[in-house]
Amino acid sequence: MTQVITVTNQKGGVGKTTTVSALVCGLTQRGARVLGVDLDPQGNLGFTLGLDIGDGYTIYDVLTGAHPIEASISHTDYGDILPSDIMLSTAEVAFTAPRREFMLSQHLDAVKDRYDFIIIDTPPALNILTINAYVASTGLIVPMEAEVLSLVGVSQIQDTIETVRKSFNPDLKVLGILLNKYNQRLTLSREILDLAEAVAEQLDSRVFPTRVRRGVDVAMAPAHGQSVLTYQPRCKAAMDLRKIVDAVAGPQFPAPRKR
Repeated sequence: MTQVITVTNQKGGVGKTTTVSALVCGLTQRGARVLGVDLDPQGNLGFTLGLDIGDGYTIYDVLTGAHPIEASISHTDYGDILPSDIMLSTAEVAFTAPRREFMLSQHLDAVKDRYDFIIIDTPPALNILTINAYVASTGLIVPMEAEVLSLVGVSQIQDTIETVRKSFNPDLKVLGILLNKYNQRLTLSREILDLAEAVAEQLDSRVFPTRVRRGVDVAMAPAHGQSVLTYQPRCKAAMDLRKIVDAVAGPQFPAPRKR
């Protein structure tokens, strides 16, 4: 069964795209068949993994029916990508048809059997794009920074998750809250961890035991068209993110042996 995992938080700058690119790259390295789907109009996922965003078709073309999903997917060394661009910012007014919450799910059904994992990047908003991602997903990962406003963003998606469960996708699970840019030495980080664990309990979930540490390499990797896993595989953040890949991959896709 294909796992469809959405990485979500309505607050920006919490590491959603970094997490998605690491999952796409890390799972592909383990031999899994992986599709990354960019639902953020900024188009950062494709850029991060080396795509020329102005070249080829995008998720907007797919959702509007202008181009089939099979021919809109780009193939990269790090996994397959269904990219996005700024046209997707019109989604709230452009997509008004009945059952518009199921648009993404219906298109993914056409290619789902080709992949072991579909990883979805979402915009920093709770809008129709985010709802589509939740409806299509088997699980959510919620990244957040170890700071108060980021925690507020996590708390606010709880109502949206419950609405989707009740109306569209009763099997939707929250796989975990992921703390990014974490510094164990800071009192604030430790306090936010305690609060995040309380929120995770309300979501019937957990905080991932691995916290992703800060590092300049995470910010540098997109400029080189790579995930941090390949750009600086031995940096602290890459090692932390690899453990998150471990948690998602499970025993079916073990880490490659070191040579």
